[in-house]
Amino acid sequence: MMVRRYADSDPKSTVVIGAPQTGPLFPGISFRPAKPARLTLPGPNRAYAAGVHRKLRTVSPELIEVYNRPEIALLLARRCPQTPVSLFLQNDPQHMRRAESARERTALLQKLGGVIAASAYLRERFLDGIPGGQPVHVLPNCLDPAELPPLRPPEDRERLILFAGRIVAEKGPDSFLAACAQVLPRLPGWRAEMIGANRFGANSPESPLLKRLRPEAEAAGVVLAGYRPHQGVLEAMARAAIVVVPSRWPEPFGLVAVEAMACGAALITSRRGALPEIAGDTALYADPEDPAALGAAITSLAQNEDRRIALAAAGRVRARRFSLPEMMEQLRAIRSDILSRWSAPGAGPIYPEQQSANVSEALCQNIRHRCP
Repeated sequence: MMVRRYADSDPKSTVVIGAPQTGPLFPGISFRPAKPARLTLPGPNRAYAAGVHRKLRTVSPELIEVYNRPEIALLLARRCPQTPVSLFLQNDPQHMRRAESARERTALLQKLGGVIAASAYLRERFLDGIPGGQPVHVLPNCLDPAELPPLRPPEDRERLILFAGRIVAEKGPDSFLAACAQVLPRLPGWRAEMIGANRFGANSPESPLLKRLRPEAEAAGVVLAGYRPHQGVLEAMARAAIVVVPSRWPEPFGLVAVEAMACGAALITSRRGALPEIAGDTALYADPEDPAALGAAITSLAQNEDRRIALAAAGRVRARRFSLPEMMEQLRAIRSDILSRWSAPGAGPIYPEQQSANVSEALCQNIRHRCP
């Protein structure tokens, strides 16, 4: 999603290279499918990187940007030594191949032109165990204002408490259900709904967790709406008075929280991962392992309209920080910084190779240097 949004904002100078797709993944954008090359050396990432490299040689990129694939970023950096390669991190690098240890992450700093994290939390995870403050950029995920449904005024919003996300344990759907079971009987006129499935897509299978939650949801009076396309989720957020994001796992960013704020809902969330830096003081926080605390937060907003409206208004203002035009300006500044440092005399990778060592798609700007 982030690749598409940034590519749409700069279509004339952007080429997207990725695995072959069956449909128009990037309408209006130059998309070049890369098939894995046949190599004598083993490893699917090596074969894929070699296929991407063949495509790169035809577009003369000034800058190569790789999303969430440290190993592929390193392989491309080796094949294109004259061109800076940047790594964009949307997930925890400590769970990624060739970035799990501090030594491997130091090697990325030694070999790449830039590392860009989607949150300060991810930046801290990347720099964990690496001495000194290294120039790892933070570029939050963005919202496209054109995708947001019309904003409803507070008096037109439904008395709806909404959960939107994958129905997996890490997202806390069981905690949401337990909290609703406790508080809905004491909140006349209010109802609760859960949008989501085990996976993304209408054909998501029925998971053991979802089977277990169905009777609990029925008993609690919570509607399980199943999978909805992204626009449908945004429209539900625009109707809901309260959106709950009770994530148990450390969210790398938490886009659903930003979307809820942008759609005008009052937000309740957890303090896991990047969620506190995303929501700041425009949300209520509750421990996802404590349904009673989560229920208390829901009750406090449901029974206090003034507080709910004020929180929602503050959230809308905060969400504007993550709008696509503003993030594009930051991305252009980051790209300019990487290119200027790379082209400076004696420059190169972000972190000179004097310290400890060891390390999908490429988003390319079609301008100057050529991969040999």
